[in-house]
Amino acid sequence: MRPLSTPDPAPLPAPWLTIVGIGEDGLAGLGDEAKAAIAAAELIFGGARHLELADAAIRGARHAWLSPFERSVEAVLAARGRPVVVLASGDPFFHGVGVTLSRRIARAEMRVFPAPSSFSLAASRMGWALQDTACVSLHGRPIDLIRPHLHPGSRILALTSDSDGPAALAALLTESGFGASQLTVLEALGGGRERVSSHRADRLALADADMLNVCAVEVAAGDDARILAYTPGLDDRLFEHDGQITKREVRALTLSALAPRHGELLWDIGAGSGSIGIEWMLADPSLRAIAVEGHPERAARIRRNARGFGVPGLSVVEGTAPEALAGLAAPDAVFIGGGGSEAGVMAAALAGLKPGGRLVANAVTTEMEAVLLAHHARLGGSLIRIDIARASPVGQMTGWRPAMPVTQWSWVKPAKHIEE
Repeated sequence: MRPLSTPDPAPLPAPWLTIVGIGEDGLAGLGDEAKAAIAAAELIFGGARHLELADAAIRGARHAWLSPFERSVEAVLAARGRPVVVLASGDPFFHGVGVTLSRRIARAEMRVFPAPSSFSLAASRMGWALQDTACVSLHGRPIDLIRPHLHPGSRILALTSDSDGPAALAALLTESGFGASQLTVLEALGGGRERVSSHRADRLALADADMLNVCAVEVAAGDDARILAYTPGLDDRLFEHDGQITKREVRALTLSALAPRHGELLWDIGAGSGSIGIEWMLADPSLRAIAVEGHPERAARIRRNARGFGVPGLSVVEGTAPEALAGLAAPDAVFIGGGGSEAGVMAAALAGLKPGGRLVANAVTTEMEAVLLAHHARLGGSLIRIDIARASPVGQMTGWRPAMPVTQWSWVKPAKHIEE
């Protein structure tokens, strides 16, 4: 019997795009294959500096990056099928252009020749184990992103945006209580202009830093340092608030119930100071949160808190639920800390939540507690009561002063859920 024939698999597209990582040493740092790809390309895209570094090997048409950058991405895509080279700084897939292009171009259509990243070069100059060092890109991104990494004894490599980057970083370290940290500025790594200098952060004296620089920080904390612990339930005093804040013990239990997972989105409804959304995002860089707050003053305060905690990407929507929830991306988790007893809020939150998502709601008023009891009776889930007492002076002695009890309802939305 003749075996059944199977259709041949569709042929993979031939690579037409070559991404070449290039360092400050230019062509001298490239292998033969990378240099041959540059010479054979009809079109070469890159920054003006990259094109200059590869000048001697370029035979095709040069295209410096356009602004906005998306215009250049479209130009690369328009050349599909022709031999194209994109020049990138160092490792194109570490905070580089390779990441952007791979969202639009299949892996089989490209070849990549990476060079050492600026982080790798900086670690080698410092003699630091890269796997034990926090690597933070501040290039075109808020400098506040470094704040969660500021722990005594930690080592950080920070890629800055420009020549003002080291001074801005030194100022942030100083005002946050880390002025005694050692700040080493590594400029134009790998090229003839390379320069390395070390400074105490609160005494930085560097007038003419190169545009291309990485800052290596050996963190030393003063007594007043603003240290963001890794565990949920950060000290209430770290937050700017007007009393509308989920207290630290309840916040820790709430974050535990919300159970953040990689890449998820949280709605923080009635956000107050933004503490829940902020701590949700601190759990992992992949996490996102939308804080919904109807009071403009509190919304502004949430934005300030987000910057102060190093999560400036927290999205703040000014408005009250349920109207403010319309059009928002569907969440993987929802927290209701305020306004949950208002008409339509719970229904909108339940409807918006993705199947399999988690909803956690806290109540301190009898009205909100009644809402949670009714939903628990109808939908099930977990219902707990949180009672906290704090030691405080009673005359010349000490006694327990109870805080307002909190009723917490936690619920997981099933795959098929029908709203009443």
